[in-house]
Amino acid sequence: MSNKELNHRERLEVCLNGDAPDRVPVALWRHFPVDDQSAEGLAALVIAFQQMYDFDFVKVTSSSSFWVKDWGVEDAWRGSVEGTTEITRFPIQHPEDWEKLIVLDPKKGEYAAHIKSLKLMTKVLGADTPIIQTVFSPLLQARNLVSREKLLAHMRRYPDAFKRGIQTITESTCRFVEAAMQTGIAGIFYGVQHADYHYLSKTEYLEYGMPFDRLVMQPAVDAWFNMVHLHGEDIMFDLFTDFPMHAVNWHDRDTYPSLAEAKQLFKGVVCGGLQRQKTMLLGTPETITQEAKDAIKTTDGKRFILGTGCVLPITTPHGNIMAARASVE
Repeated sequence: MSNKELNHRERLEVCLNGDAPDRVPVALWRHFPVDDQSAEGLAALVIAFQQMYDFDFVKVTSSSSFWVKDWGVEDAWRGSVEGTTEITRFPIQHPEDWEKLIVLDPKKGEYAAHIKSLKLMTKVLGADTPIIQTVFSPLLQARNLVSREKLLAHMRRYPDAFKRGIQTITESTCRFVEAAMQTGIAGIFYGVQHADYHYLSKTEYLEYGMPFDRLVMQPAVDAWFNMVHLHGEDIMFDLFTDFPMHAVNWHDRDTYPSLAEAKQLFKGVVCGGLQRQKTMLLGTPETITQEAKDAIKTTDGKRFILGTGCVLPITTPHGNIMAARASVE
């Protein structure tokens, strides 16, 4: 292990190369409801969170609905402990509505507001603090356009119309990612929720998910730090072992694979180790430190970033977050 104290970027670069940095990198992230409805509000809260906890990278967790608002989605803040809003209007009501979607322009609307937010963050936090922007998969955006209940029915009964909608979403997302990469961010945090056997079969995901996932990653393929998040409790981890990413994040304390198993399956960096509900929200600084040390021991402190399997609940105690941050020192 190096005796030199590294800055955040240097520490991540050593980790990504497979070597042991001066200490294990650590990062946690959360939503900022209400404040995330403006570029300035989101940037201010993300910057303040980073300045308080000094994590090794900043994962920008935008409002979940920002991707789809310019297609007519409406939502409301109703107090979710995860910090997410509840969608109150789904613009896709009929199969033919998928074909009415237009490609969004990153210089306009919600996309433009978030590009502005990223510019504010990179200006304040500087090049030594890597920033990665959350990007939702086209399938996840489609769910937020039509509702969880109707998504699979439209996909299975009206595949042609549905796929045209997915293609429009994909092209729009690619344009956003291309614009986001021009702001100086390190890469993207690609959120996948449907590579999960609770939702789809592997065959379905290979048709309606993976081809579009790979297209969205193309504008960020030359970025130096991309992470993929696999959400769920029965994930198709094996489909992503050769995905163009540097790191993978999933609910490792709740589902297969374990950190040790994942390091055997995937040659990049694994991110996790802390259970976000039982440990981070409801645990104590002592239990958090114990769980962190266990994860570091399991991974030998290499190709490993300490984090949670998903967003921190917004009610997570400050002392618990501080304990996670201190556990790597």
